[in-house]
Amino acid sequence: MKRFLIFLSTIIMVNTAIAQTIEVCSTCPVSTLKDAIYQAKDFDTIVVKKGTYKEHDIIVNKPLTIIGDKYPVIDGELKGEIITIISDNVTVDGLFIINVGISYTEDYAAIRVKNSKNFKIQNLVLEKLFFGIYIEKSRDGKVFHNKIIGEAVEEYNSGNGIQLWYSKNVEIEHNFVQHVRDGIYLEFSDFCTIKNNVSTLNVRYGLHFMFSNDDLYEDNTFENNGAGVAVMFSKRIKMLNNIFKKNWGTASYGMLLKEINDAEIIGNTFEDNTIGINIEGSNRITYKHNNFKNNGWALKVRGACYGNTLTENNFLYNSFDIAYNSNVNDNTFDSNYWSNYTGYDLDKNGIGDVPYRPVKLFSYIVNRTPETIILLRSMFIDIIDFSEKVSPVFTPDDLLDNHPKTKKVTW
Repeated sequence: MKRFLIFLSTIIMVNTAIAQTIEVCSTCPVSTLKDAIYQAKDFDTIVVKKGTYKEHDIIVNKPLTIIGDKYPVIDGELKGEIITIISDNVTVDGLFIINVGISYTEDYAAIRVKNSKNFKIQNLVLEKLFFGIYIEKSRDGKVFHNKIIGEAVEEYNSGNGIQLWYSKNVEIEHNFVQHVRDGIYLEFSDFCTIKNNVSTLNVRYGLHFMFSNDDLYEDNTFENNGAGVAVMFSKRIKMLNNIFKKNWGTASYGMLLKEINDAEIIGNTFEDNTIGINIEGSNRITYKHNNFKNNGWALKVRGACYGNTLTENNFLYNSFDIAYNSNVNDNTFDSNYWSNYTGYDLDKNGIGDVPYRPVKLFSYIVNRTPETIILLRSMFIDIIDFSEKVSPVFTPDDLLDNHPKTKKVTW
């Protein structure tokens, strides 16, 4: 077996050593990308010179490196999918791809990776698209530094910017995505990293996970999307140092958690959202070092949420810090900073001497009768909130932060 591996490695090294470069341009012997791929040998490099190439249904069926020189335009003329990769070890770099076909029966993409591994999709500009980059049943690849700009207006006739389906170990980093349905979408895709992306002005979600486990998303910005980020039916997700901002509307939120277990939500900023995090059926999640600022609701807990821990977070000037639709609490709130806290700290140790009760009676009322929100700043509301604080009846009696910080938490 060892000799076979050495032999195989030698063959690959020899093939790489004799790899050639094919140039594509209007005056070159090879004038189309399709012809260049047909003539190329394994591990060759194809350089596409500046210009416009009206091509679609381009199939990359061998290990190649395709590089655009000064961003040549690949124009699909709205006829269908433009580039489909069905080989391992393919790199596509530096192309400007436009005019993907629109279909209501097929998910046409500017570039699709199918049943492949060890791929790189980088430095692309994609415009006038249906789906942007579609990774299907592939693994061990990188989607890096792409600019994806759609023209989506409604969900039903638009696709996603970057989509992963049944894929594994894919890195999605430093991409800019806007005006599509979902900026980034993962379904049945595990051990993926989503990092340093900007996803904004999308019709539905900036990021959408479903049935995907052991993924990390970190240092991303999700701003001004239809409904922020949705993470559903997944396990062991790490969500670190992201910004969820200005996801505002009657049914909008920074992040939706539905049926999520054993996750970490640490170091994020939720600012100017209708709801910071909307939570349902999610258990054993650690919320730590997050900033919830100027949201309508910082957290809206809809039920069936157990064993969660919220520690050392900052709740700053939200209309409501927490909405809770159950009178039973099995979650821990401890050592958070609450800008609405009015207690005292006689021993000056930075911890309030009076526990803080973050669920207000008025929040409970608004959950059941939304029209009552017009009473938000009235003295009557202050009175009923105070009465509930003194003698809880409708809100969970044991939902307390027993060690509220008197100064903002820093980390």
